[in-house]
Amino acid sequence: MSFTTKDVVLKEDRPKTLLLQKHSDYLASYGLNKDDYEYCMTEYLRMSGIYWSLTAMELMGQSSRMPKEDIIEFITQCQDSESGGISASIGHDPHILYTLSAVQVLAMYDRLDAVDIEGIVRYIVSLQQEDGSFYGDKWGEIDTRFSFCAVMCLSLLQRLDAIDINKTVEFVLSCMNFDGGFGSKPGSESHAGLIYCCVGTLSICKRMDALHADELAWWLCERQLPSGGLNGRPEKLPDLCYSWWVMSSLSMLNRIHWVDKKSLEEFILACQDNETGGFSDRPGDITDPFHTLFGLAGLSLLGNTSIKPVNPTYCMPQETIDRLKLKPQILQI
Repeated sequence: MSFTTKDVVLKEDRPKTLLLQKHSDYLASYGLNKDDYEYCMTEYLRMSGIYWSLTAMELMGQSSRMPKEDIIEFITQCQDSESGGISASIGHDPHILYTLSAVQVLAMYDRLDAVDIEGIVRYIVSLQQEDGSFYGDKWGEIDTRFSFCAVMCLSLLQRLDAIDINKTVEFVLSCMNFDGGFGSKPGSESHAGLIYCCVGTLSICKRMDALHADELAWWLCERQLPSGGLNGRPEKLPDLCYSWWVMSSLSMLNRIHWVDKKSLEEFILACQDNETGGFSDRPGDITDPFHTLFGLAGLSLLGNTSIKPVNPTYCMPQETIDRLKLKPQILQI
């Protein structure tokens, strides 16, 4: 019996250099037409879209092209006065995912004073459960992504003391699998995006010692395909976003050198649109701000000096993390 690895083939006429100016132009113009179909259809994740776009612009040194005051005002209008949480858009229900995106944006702007910080802390504390897990919102879904959002958000606010850290860590470790990876909850399949969330949680909580580092790093390295791209789990196509989820995890594990950096860089560059700017999930697909951020962040982790250094735990410019005096743990070999 033979198996065929799912992969893509990089074309010879693919982009091979970084098109920074085109990416800056793409993000600066994204969402300007409020009547645009795509703009209307993405309202449910508007706050995350702002985070993806601003972080990408910050890494390119182009954040001055973003409407700072408009963004800050929008965030303040999305904070729910009763729960303290922040929503994806005005009039939507608050959720921990969008609360984190808003806090990240305000931290980059050094404007955390624009929101009710105690309200946010109160909201996050209300979502922690007896076993240490976190709901995403009032509807009660549990996922290790939400544990990471809670921990990162409170660390940016300098309020990690507000939750039970030991129970938070215990729940995350209960999601560890035999292969060293992590899923969304106990017993769930290992997935590179969720591994980033769990490793990131342990990095901020300074409990990286609890990981099975070599087994986990080996599983992550096996995500690289012949094209150079990375997938999120076995037998899946490569997707540019895993250039972040996998490589950031390997960076926190201090084993980023276990991946073929040159072929990964070629894959990332091939995912650019040389006409409109922006990155897509795979070469030739439609671009979006999500993949544009993770393409740039992936290149930063690979050492591209035309992009600012990115912090592998927070997915924010390292200069912002330094200004906040945050020191997430990186595993020592």
